[in-house]
Amino acid sequence: MSENKQNLPAWDLSDLYHGINDPKINADMEDYRQSALTFAEKYKGRLANLSLTEVAEALDFYEKMLEKSELLGSFAYLNMCTQMKNKEAMAFYQNIVEKLTDYSKPAIFFDLELNQLPEDKINAWLADEKISAYRPFIERSRRFKQYDLPEAVEEVFVEKSVTSSDAWVRFYEETSSRLEYTVDGKKYNDAEIGKLLLDKDPELRLKAGREIARVAKENAPFMSFVYNMVIKDKSISDIKRGYQTPVSAPNLGENVKDSTVETLAQTVRENYAKLAHRFYKLKAKWLGVDKLTYWDRNAPLPFCDDVHYSWDDSVKIVLNAYNEFSPKLGEIARNFFDKPWVDVPPRDGKRGGAFAAPVSGKHPYLFLNFVGKQNDVLTLAHELGHGCHMMTRLNNGELNECSRMTTEEVASVFGEMMTFQSLLRQTTDDKAKLCLIAGKVSDMINTAIRQIAFHFFESRAHDERRNGELSEDRLGEIWLEEMRAAQGPYVEMGDENAPIWSQVGHFFFRPFYVYCYSFADCLVNSLYQVYQEGKVENFPDKYLDMLSKTAITDYDKLLSPFGLNPDDPEFWNKGLSLISHYIDELEALDKKVFG
Repeated sequence: MSENKQNLPAWDLSDLYHGINDPKINADMEDYRQSALTFAEKYKGRLANLSLTEVAEALDFYEKMLEKSELLGSFAYLNMCTQMKNKEAMAFYQNIVEKLTDYSKPAIFFDLELNQLPEDKINAWLADEKISAYRPFIERSRRFKQYDLPEAVEEVFVEKSVTSSDAWVRFYEETSSRLEYTVDGKKYNDAEIGKLLLDKDPELRLKAGREIARVAKENAPFMSFVYNMVIKDKSISDIKRGYQTPVSAPNLGENVKDSTVETLAQTVRENYAKLAHRFYKLKAKWLGVDKLTYWDRNAPLPFCDDVHYSWDDSVKIVLNAYNEFSPKLGEIARNFFDKPWVDVPPRDGKRGGAFAAPVSGKHPYLFLNFVGKQNDVLTLAHELGHGCHMMTRLNNGELNECSRMTTEEVASVFGEMMTFQSLLRQTTDDKAKLCLIAGKVSDMINTAIRQIAFHFFESRAHDERRNGELSEDRLGEIWLEEMRAAQGPYVEMGDENAPIWSQVGHFFFRPFYVYCYSFADCLVNSLYQVYQEGKVENFPDKYLDMLSKTAITDYDKLLSPFGLNPDDPEFWNKGLSLISHYIDELEALDKKVFG
């Protein structure tokens, strides 16, 4: 890539605060503290007897209070993510988290009292126009009412989170950001080392893979300990609250039935051979080996042009794709590049990966580690999808804006699909088309298939942890079993890969999140097929309308305009069939190009 890191845009957080010494931070923190105390003084023990006007005022007060908290927390986190070796930034983040946690305690009563009210009282509330605006929040809160604990216990859980789950997650993220890898005498951070696995040189990929495995093995003892603590912390809460399985609480938060997730997982497992195994057989052939190493799964094909994309070209590609689908969506997307809302360059101390971050009452921010690979272009399309989705929901309000990860990933994956299809339409050469489709299929398998393998690993780890602490060896065994099942006979999964599970951050900071990627991928694949069929009038407008309602509307209503029903097992097969179709195309192109 010709441009250096200095030419890549970085975000400006001054829309939130003017640095960690901004006096407004302390003022807002004190305002939040006082608001929580005032809220409790005015409403604690009184919800059942409030007039409709007072209920509406209480909800408005609560929402504004939470907006302040979310703004402070978002700023602290975003400020930390780009400088995780900066002790001042880290201390600032921890201080904010601890204060927000402490100051929130007086308001704990609200959800608890809300959930104790009888249905007829709630129905009377919701008949009022001002209160009904908060219906999604009220209904979401009451889904959890049977799992609520007494206020004193809930307060302990909130207090302890700072030194339990939140602390372990912070430790994991800080440790990961400080890991150093050395390949051919050059040092790489956690974000950079993974990019070597996308290099055309198989020897370099092997060296990078071995170094990743070495570092993972070296850190396996305490990563295993941290993971055991994360699981145990969640288990204590789950058991006290009465959840049937470790995945039940996350599913309830997503408003997805346990049975629906199980159907998805089993359907994907049944398609391992038809999809992942078949694709990896093709890829092994293209790389000229009997079996792929674990590190070659995402390797570029040797006969494909080694295309590097500048940042400007990547932005043009993605924006063109968004505009082709919907000028309205393109207009929303343009904001992220006209304004300093994106942090792009990988740099020392910056955490790895990519994400989009909503900020209460403000615009979202995008976080990338861009080096100019094709995958970086699709990652940009992915995170931009998140960002646009967040922009469509700005008017929902803080209380209603607790979105579900299953739908959260829809806009991002759809953004990737739009960009891929746009690139594909512009490609006429058969070999170039094969390269493009192969890259997309690889990504789809990583999303739809591999994430379900992650889900099975996670489920087994949580289940077994209830019987006692899991050794690093046992965690490695579970990991290898699930990876070997998903990847099949054409991927060599050696014992040295056993500790690689520890590099999947979602296991630590968002248990049972991973299946959401597969859920969304299958949903988007089904949705895109409906779009291609052209049977739904004004599809782009209906799609944007759907995005604006994902946090406040049930699945059946969201997807009914498109004739889709995720409770139907065939829904998942329809989504997976698109991957199968692309593999069919690859097999045909393989014969055409190579005979």
